[in-house]
Amino acid sequence: MFKVKLIAFQTIVMNEIHRFSRLWMQTLLPPMITMTLYFVIFGSLIGSRVGKMEGVPFMQFMAPGLIMMSIITNSYANVVSSFYGIRFQRSVEELLVSPTPNSLILLGYTIGGVIRGIITGIIITIIALFFTNLHVQHIFITMTIVILTALLFSLAGFLNAVYSKSFDDITIIPTFVLTPLTYLGGVFYSIHQLPDAWRDVSLANPVLYIVNTFRYGILGITDVHIAVAFVIIFLCVIGLYALNLRLLNKGVGIRT
Repeated sequence: MFKVKLIAFQTIVMNEIHRFSRLWMQTLLPPMITMTLYFVIFGSLIGSRVGKMEGVPFMQFMAPGLIMMSIITNSYANVVSSFYGIRFQRSVEELLVSPTPNSLILLGYTIGGVIRGIITGIIITIIALFFTNLHVQHIFITMTIVILTALLFSLAGFLNAVYSKSFDDITIIPTFVLTPLTYLGGVFYSIHQLPDAWRDVSLANPVLYIVNTFRYGILGITDVHIAVAFVIIFLCVIGLYALNLRLLNKGVGIRT
């Protein structure tokens, strides 16, 4: 029975990898172009006027944030589009009648999103190296935060897919929630530059902790306490996993 479950899990993951790699012009190429434009416009043109941020060149300060932005958006997008797709096609029913546990279904789609997020992050890191120098200061922290972030937003994408009733619904959260949180998450600035009131508001943004923890892993600088950041992110991952599994067990958005 264990072997059957393992094969089912591997099949879901491999199907997800095949899906986004087959559609690489829609899944991998756009973030490459977008992030390259960020580096050229914000880094080379505007960055030369800004000078240094927190003691490092603006381009170098911005690079970790852009890498993490690509991981966040691609992890999220992969799961929300893929799982809603099988709901829309009614092929999710084949999973429900199979002996595959709901926990493995959830984990399979989540891992697929994690893999796409990490691959995109690696690609953007390579692009960043053409514009600035990046030397990893804390390898364990860097790798851990990348995996946790990809997990977190893959799970968030799954939640969005469960509640979506149309293809328009899967774009609402990325447009009106995810994008503002990302841009206000300290990608282009340090919160030390903000007035006290806005700095306190920024501390309620989970993306701020993600970006700053990753920046600490790469550059060794941060605006937040790393231990606090890890606790917040880890609790969010556990909470979203438990919520998604509960919804899946109850058949929310799946069984009619």
